[in-house]
Amino acid sequence: METFLDLLQWPAMLATVIAAWLIGSLNKRRRTWGFWCFLLSNVLWVIWGWYASAWALIALQVCLAVLNIRGVKKNDPDQTRLAEP
Repeated sequence: METFLDLLQWPAMLATVIAAWLIGSLNKRRRTWGFWCFLLSNVLWVIWGWYASAWALIALQVCLAVLNIRGVKKNDPDQTRLAEP
C-alpha cells in the first residue's frame, strides 16, 4: 500500500496536466472534461498529501477545487444572463 501511495503523485501530476490542456480548449465539452479532470487531480493530490503529511499541498488543492467550482458557476449561462445589465 505504501508503494501505491508513493506512486500516486504521478497520476495526480498527469491528471493536472491533462486538465490544464483541456481547460484551454475552445470546445465546451473538452473544458467540461478538464474541470472534472482538475477535480480528480485535486482528490489525488489530497490523498498523496495526507500520506506525505504535506498540509500546505492539501490546503492548496482545497482552494483550487473551490476556485474551479466558482469558475464553473460563474460561467453558467443562467448566471451570466443575470449579471448582464
